[in-house]
Amino acid sequence: MSFATLRRLNDGSTQRGDFHVLAVVRRGQGRVSVDFTAHPLAPRSVVWIRPGVVHRWDDLGDLTGDLVLFTPTAPAITGNSTLVTAPSWTVNDHAWPLLRAALDHLRLETASPAGEIPGLLLSALLLRLDPPAAGPQPAADAFRRFRDAVEEDFHVHHDVAHYAQRLGYSTRTLSRSAQAATGRTAKDLLVERIVLEAKRLLAHDRLTPARCGQHLGFPDPANFSAFFLRETGTRPGAWQAANA
Repeated sequence: MSFATLRRLNDGSTQRGDFHVLAVVRRGQGRVSVDFTAHPLAPRSVVWIRPGVVHRWDDLGDLTGDLVLFTPTAPAITGNSTLVTAPSWTVNDHAWPLLRAALDHLRLETASPAGEIPGLLLSALLLRLDPPAAGPQPAADAFRRFRDAVEEDFHVHHDVAHYAQRLGYSTRTLSRSAQAATGRTAKDLLVERIVLEAKRLLAHDRLTPARCGQHLGFPDPANFSAFFLRETGTRPGAWQAANA
């Protein structure tokens, strides 16, 4: 899809898809907000919005380029791109012509898709993204398993001990693994994930604070309100009103 098409479809509201959106800017200036953080867009900007992420195209301006939409089950080889956590970055001079060539080839083939070629070309495109170095990589098996378990259970379980028991590790092992991978404790990461989902539900799904807390495993609305206030400095109702 082109940015011209996106301009026609965009109504300025937040979006939360169940598919990947990979945007590559060739020319122009603009801005996108990804999980409530604004990212400026300029020539050679890349934006990767993953499934479930709340985003809003704040300013499409005169952007030109390509948007590639694909499902999580797309037959693509992502390589190290599965470890990319930054939603936006600028491609360097060396990688830029290779990325453009991969985009051009994919566009030609998707005009009349057949067989395995589009999937192979999507793999090539993802491998050409040239994401920035992200510091320590979450390579430890314990951290990978903890991260995946949190995605499955954070709506219900808010204590690291649950994940340690489920995965067969000690809480200390999980915390050390998280520290080595991200510089933050396992508890910090778990709390950050709950807060992020709360913001998504408040801003995009427009759940009331009480329903949001219930959805996230807080049976008492007052407990959820106190949790959100402690972690963000703002009560959920006030945060929702400011991010409508």
